[in-house]
Amino acid sequence: MNSTPPPFESGFLGSASDDLRDLMTALAVRKDLRKGETLFVQGDQGETLYAVLSGALEVSVASPEGRKLSLQIMHKGAVFGEICLFDPGPRTATVTALKATSVLGIRNSDVLKALRDTPSLNIDMIQLAGKRLRWMGAQLNEQVFLPLPARLARKILQLTGNGQTQTDTLVMSQSDLAEFVGASREAVSKTLSIWKSDGVIDLIRGGLILRDRNSLTKIANIIDF
Repeated sequence: MNSTPPPFESGFLGSASDDLRDLMTALAVRKDLRKGETLFVQGDQGETLYAVLSGALEVSVASPEGRKLSLQIMHKGAVFGEICLFDPGPRTATVTALKATSVLGIRNSDVLKALRDTPSLNIDMIQLAGKRLRWMGAQLNEQVFLPLPARLARKILQLTGNGQTQTDTLVMSQSDLAEFVGASREAVSKTLSIWKSDGVIDLIRGGLILRDRNSLTKIANIIDF
């Protein structure tokens, strides 16, 4: 048991009952990572949910051509790996420490044992899983229905922090951005050029610099069905 309170008040477990969060806190085990150390690799068998205590983690996947595609940067308060908490299996991405990082882990086997000992929390866990399924459905709808500018803006905000530990520089090719938002490179390039003209971003070799986060946030929240 770790005496450091985990950041379970936000993210995936933010909607959990107090009793269920208390259970998760009691089961959490701390792990410290050095800069460049990998927490797990895409395809590894996993059964653990993690929460970031401090530092920064990169989430990446391998493209069909073998290139590394960075999906997200996670900071303090982020919770991830929840699929393996409910259904242990292969990891869908690789997670690597960008600097010295501490996480808390909760294993599926420990949760199942605790739920057998405290069956009154089973309903809470089922409700939590249902909320996560609704969230995943909303994410799918966003990918299908949101216009490209909103999808692209949301991805850039996500990758540059979006309210957590923020950075204004995003090192990522336009081809990779296009793949993440389900659009052509040409369409992404055209959108970025418009934003550059409007003073929202600057384009640099291999990436961009975010100049006006507020304007990009407004673009991200535009819904045009």
